[in-house]
Amino acid sequence: MTSSSPIVAIYPGSFDPITLGHEDVTRRTLRVADRLVIAVAHRATHTKEPLFSVDERVDLLREVFAGEPRVECTSFEGLLVEFARARSARFIVRGLRAVSDFEYEFQMAQMNQELWPEAETLFLTPDVRYSFLSASLVREVARLGGDVSRFVSPSVLERLKAKSGAGR
Repeated sequence: MTSSSPIVAIYPGSFDPITLGHEDVTRRTLRVADRLVIAVAHRATHTKEPLFSVDERVDLLREVFAGEPRVECTSFEGLLVEFARARSARFIVRGLRAVSDFEYEFQMAQMNQELWPEAETLFLTPDVRYSFLSASLVREVARLGGDVSRFVSPSVLERLKAKSGAGR
């Protein structure tokens, strides 16, 4: 890679919904990458009951990052490394909240490296304020009528309220 080639990173995930932790990892990634593609996977690697459709999640991501021209929000199907290769991305970004995330993420990074040795995985930790936060927890709290306003952006909160009838 020459110095004139932009550094492109891929941040894959389900983002159901995008949380302030995801936003924090995105902003940290932009410290080391020129461009970031946030990619919503059509098929989750974990069995989850989605709240938002893939298209709704991409729309939420676009709303949240509307003011950041270096962020592209899209979806993908198939192998992540093939998607990354097609986007000329050399970095795959994964957020680690706790040690419990590491084993799974490490295995995925190793598999991706086997499938495409040129791709590197960057593990980033969110700000300590978000280290406990997961989209699954936010979904569950919102579904049960809890206040998730401290965990998501205002536009996400409004969509959560409309979707779940909660999320005050």
